[in-house]
Amino acid sequence: MRLARLARFCYRRRRLTVAGWIVGTIAVMVLGFGFAAEPLNDFTGGDSGSAKASDLLDRHFPDQSGDSITLAVRADAGVNSPDAKPRLQEAIDRLAKTPHVASVSSPFETPGQISQDGKTAFATGNLDVPSDDMPKADVTALLDDVRSDTGPVQIQLEGAAVDLAETPGGGPSEAIGVLAAVVILLVAFGSVLAMGLPILTALFGIGSGLALIMLLGHALPAPSFAPIVAALIGLGVGIDYALFIVTRYREELHSGKDPEESTVTAVTTAGRAVLFAGTTVVIALMGLFVMQQSLLNAVAVAAATAVLMTMLGAVTLLPALLGFAGRSIDRLRVPGFGKTRGRPLAERWARVVQAHPVVAGLCAAAVLLVLAVPALSMRLSLPDSSTQPHDHSGYKASQIMAEGFGPGTSAPLVLVTEGGNPADAGRLAAAVRETPGIAAVQPPYTSKDGAASIVMAFPATGAQDEATPKLVHELRDDVIPRVMDGTGAQTYVGGPNAGAIDFADDVSTRLPWLIAVVVGLSLLLLVALVRSVTVALQAALMNLLSIAAAYGVLTAVVQWGWAGSLLGFPTDMPVTTWVPLMMFPILFGLSMDYEVFLVSRIRETYESGVRTREAVALGLSRTARVITAAAAIMVMVFLSVLLGADVAVKQMGLGLGVAILIDATIVRLLLVPALMELFGEANWWLPRPLARLLPSRHAATAESRRNGVRV
Repeated sequence: MRLARLARFCYRRRRLTVAGWIVGTIAVMVLGFGFAAEPLNDFTGGDSGSAKASDLLDRHFPDQSGDSITLAVRADAGVNSPDAKPRLQEAIDRLAKTPHVASVSSPFETPGQISQDGKTAFATGNLDVPSDDMPKADVTALLDDVRSDTGPVQIQLEGAAVDLAETPGGGPSEAIGVLAAVVILLVAFGSVLAMGLPILTALFGIGSGLALIMLLGHALPAPSFAPIVAALIGLGVGIDYALFIVTRYREELHSGKDPEESTVTAVTTAGRAVLFAGTTVVIALMGLFVMQQSLLNAVAVAAATAVLMTMLGAVTLLPALLGFAGRSIDRLRVPGFGKTRGRPLAERWARVVQAHPVVAGLCAAAVLLVLAVPALSMRLSLPDSSTQPHDHSGYKASQIMAEGFGPGTSAPLVLVTEGGNPADAGRLAAAVRETPGIAAVQPPYTSKDGAASIVMAFPATGAQDEATPKLVHELRDDVIPRVMDGTGAQTYVGGPNAGAIDFADDVSTRLPWLIAVVVGLSLLLLVALVRSVTVALQAALMNLLSIAAAYGVLTAVVQWGWAGSLLGFPTDMPVTTWVPLMMFPILFGLSMDYEVFLVSRIRETYESGVRTREAVALGLSRTARVITAAAAIMVMVFLSVLLGADVAVKQMGLGLGVAILIDATIVRLLLVPALMELFGEANWWLPRPLARLLPSRHAATAESRRNGVRV
């Protein structure tokens, strides 16, 4: 058996194995940090209207095709007052001297940049590079020089470059997640040494995985949040996978086997389940490729890389570390932890559920469906300055702009026209100005080559308002065709606001395909492992219910504001577009992890001659402690990001944490035993043609026993 040979090699050559991991990890990290690729956060792509508008801007307006930084000013005595005007002019001059600021439009020279009451004004610095390429140090220095939070003259900055500079790349989240894992593992194992092995294995996997992600960015540019998401998933699954193997190792050691055979048994049983579970997560993540979004593909590859490295660590590095630990793994015990007396609580609970399966199943399903209800009203959008933490300059600038010019000022729509004549652009501007929902329209601006023109329109509503997408669709479907048809010109609505709307529309269209691919592939894998169509269908249904419930909780907190302020979310904001999209494959894969470990043990007990009812109770009792510990670690790791500043990542952490909590409690403790009790022996139904195609578990069992391994 290959896993048995691999486990023996790593155990016997443990010094070589550990040295190889240390040297390899250091080498990859040196290369990764030394040659890291720059992040890319532009979700505009494909064949959308905003993507075509962006292409036209690049070709005909190269000086304005980059992003911009807005300098917003609020002066109690008016921006032209003797106190305010010199300070504003000094800030404008400082903005103009900032590297990569190609031009600045001053409110003292450009009409429309001073509010009607004369107390608010703004200047716009046009960048010659994307915000991702803007050095953070330059933006931070600009903030330090011009920002003024209090007093009669307030000056703030906003823009994507400002948001990136103000959002820290790291924080205490990962450290808190690791600390929580340490506590949970101590409670589960009661031994400092047994606790340390999963932590050490996961850290090696994450370190090497993140370094590889930085290098892969040259071939597949990833957004700035990709390493954070990858670290979250890698830390969670890395500790969990090692936890499962260490738990089985201790069981075999306590049954009387020597350390080497215990290691081989653990890797060949729990390790096999780890490989299957990790493969399921990777395949689920690869399902994101059906979205045809290059940045989402990059996030999927980044997360999959982290999972693959933690899987590799679990089946190679961990056996070597177990070789060093030997029989001493239970030394350095913590009094009172890691002991179970009498019949396990999980077994007693399973028998209670089995006595009332209909009631338990209906109650669990009802709770999940109620939690899922808010998801029906979920709105999607990308975060902007108005969703930043309230102490950030970007947020304060957006509030100044909203008070002085209206909420849509910070999210203009850029109508780019190629072809036609100047009169066409004028008629378009007039028609857009008369459209309900438009607050202001700037006069058309023609490119230097005379081949294209720009009309800048400002919505009356902000980027996060549900009326803004309706306005964009009205411009595209009604206003532009009515004015421009027959002129020979092509007009597209672009800008960050329109790009976010196009991305959300694309997600809504392709999400069913993602669900179908992920569910279908996961079903096939689970059928192959447990040789049961019934159990696989049950698992898919339960996973879908738990994910829907997590979507509902996420919508209630973020969009409806239930405890949102307590968790650090701005009020009344949509869910970030990519969050539910990333959540689905991650959660489906992770939920399958727990299903695999639970059902594999139930099947193992069933094949030993025990009837299904008894196998379910025993399987649940033998896995409940480790699955509970694994889920608790995952929940704490995910929820730890709530302490960070990135709103989108916080949404991701909340959704993943809630989903794992639901899966480990309502699903595993209620639905699984209830459904398996109701189906009885039908749980193991497998059509004969399919049974002939699938590898036989009995063959694997026989081979395992020949190698001295109990499956």
